[in-house]
Amino acid sequence: MLKTLLSGLTLAALALLAPQDSRAAHGVSIDGKLKYPAGFAQFDYASPAAKKGGSLTLHDLGSFDKMNPFTLKGTPPFGLDSFVFETLAVSSLDEPFTAYGLIAKDIELATDKKSVTYTIDERAKFSDGSPVTAEDVKFSLDTLKSDKAHPFYQMYYQDISGAEVLEPLKIRFNFAKVNRELHMIASQLPVLSKKFYEQQGFGEGSKADPMLPPVGSGPYIVKEVNPGKTITYARNPNYWAADHPARKGMFNFDTVTVKYFKDQVVGVEAFKAGEFDFMWVNVAKQWQRDLTGRLFDSGKLARKKFPHKNNAGMQGFLCNTRRPLFSSRKVRQALGLAFDFEWANEALFFGQYTRNNSYFSNSDLAATGLPNEAELKLLKPLQEKHPEAMPPEVFTEPLAAPSTTPPNSLRGNLKQAQQLLAAEGWTIQNGVLTKDGQPFKFEILLTGSFFDRVMAPYVKNLAKLGIKAEYRTIDPALYEDRIKKFDFDMVVHVYGQSQSPGNEQRDNWASSSADHPGGGNLAGIKSPVVDSLVDALIYAETQDDLTAACKALDRVLWHNHYVVPNWYLAYHRVAFASKFKMPETLPQYYNPYQLLWTWWAEDGK
Repeated sequence: MLKTLLSGLTLAALALLAPQDSRAAHGVSIDGKLKYPAGFAQFDYASPAAKKGGSLTLHDLGSFDKMNPFTLKGTPPFGLDSFVFETLAVSSLDEPFTAYGLIAKDIELATDKKSVTYTIDERAKFSDGSPVTAEDVKFSLDTLKSDKAHPFYQMYYQDISGAEVLEPLKIRFNFAKVNRELHMIASQLPVLSKKFYEQQGFGEGSKADPMLPPVGSGPYIVKEVNPGKTITYARNPNYWAADHPARKGMFNFDTVTVKYFKDQVVGVEAFKAGEFDFMWVNVAKQWQRDLTGRLFDSGKLARKKFPHKNNAGMQGFLCNTRRPLFSSRKVRQALGLAFDFEWANEALFFGQYTRNNSYFSNSDLAATGLPNEAELKLLKPLQEKHPEAMPPEVFTEPLAAPSTTPPNSLRGNLKQAQQLLAAEGWTIQNGVLTKDGQPFKFEILLTGSFFDRVMAPYVKNLAKLGIKAEYRTIDPALYEDRIKKFDFDMVVHVYGQSQSPGNEQRDNWASSSADHPGGGNLAGIKSPVVDSLVDALIYAETQDDLTAACKALDRVLWHNHYVVPNWYLAYHRVAFASKFKMPETLPQYYNPYQLLWTWWAEDGK
């Protein structure tokens, strides 16, 4: 992990150095602009007509074996982090760079941006009735930054050097470096009950039952658990923030039950039989052909497309560069040339998808054309310093995925792939691609059979190059364990992106995260160029600087061919029980479950 320390300064010294001049507000943003004023009634995408009551049944795949969503080992149940736990502030789904106080009723960002002070809402309480205090917040930060928590948090909160309790309900976070979004990151801190976790323990070595329902300050409590099979959350009748502007009209169901299924195919059939109420559909065939039947005909089930403005990020077949087989950039490029997206989109996806053309697809942060002056200011010095780590195509070729649209063809792409492989010493011997006596052979790991239709033709195309690739579907829990250990050759992976990328990029790409089990750098990237561009992105001082850094990073990642680019949608496909009512106004930046939390049951059932 990247270490950023304030050498020679203690927390006491920081307290003396912290500026007195600051700006206090009910919300924070990167650019200082807020849509909702102090005292606002509720978010526009939540309806004042929403009613409390009724039940909601959801589904998930695989199983779960713990009740702590903040540790590395094991799998928590769906919804635990958003139903039971809360953060200091919550993002507005209407705006790309804002957050409004929840547990923190007041947020003071120092004018030098080296600290942020939170005043805790005196009404905030945990589900056991105890008040949320500054000590709980400090405990939360210290715990999540420690090796007891998932390594993501250590990376994400790296530049928060520490916290000082100023008063029982006031705490200051000190920053190791000036970072324009660090106060936003700090505001996303989940607040844990110090009393509960000091009694029960946190992470490995804890003597507590891993299935013990946690204490949190959120809208729900864990009501009933059938380990690995179902979990039921009950709305807390004493929820402290029921009328809070950032919560009003949301989390309306009295109970939420999550049922677990073996795979998505089984899940679809269960949904069609009425076993659960809501499904985010990620498979084109299921959306186009499978969502039919008696309950759809009767009107009890419905489906709808919900548009969004999300940054689509990148989905692709990801190569694990820790494997010697994938250490060559040209070899990875050859693997990309064997995927025929245009055929797959028409033959398998009913023309629904758009090809990923960036690691920031569907956003203004995506690199287009050739590098502009602002990007070159970042890229040229890195080329001079690390020429071996800077693909020359960064400066000469726009981002464009291989295509079979005429005049291009799969045959032409495979011929180019053969040339790339030959340049790296791979030759055909008895029909098998071989180098140094070893065949080119690898496994693609999957969690659901719905990708079989995509992988079968891809593997067939690879075979034309003499490559022996196999795909295999394994249990979701085993898959997750292997991903955490980086024990795979190739997987299908999604790099989600926000409208304002920041510290999370370290976890995705930085050399410091490549060897941390459970980290997000699945590709195993270790590049000084990537590291420098990630830092440029994180410490960008203006929106223009951020955009230039994102585009420069985009180009370097793209031309290193870490993934075979897949596809994305500019809308969400959702199937649901028609008994639900929903607000008239949609948010702009959201996932379907965030939308669902604003729905309600009109008849209370």
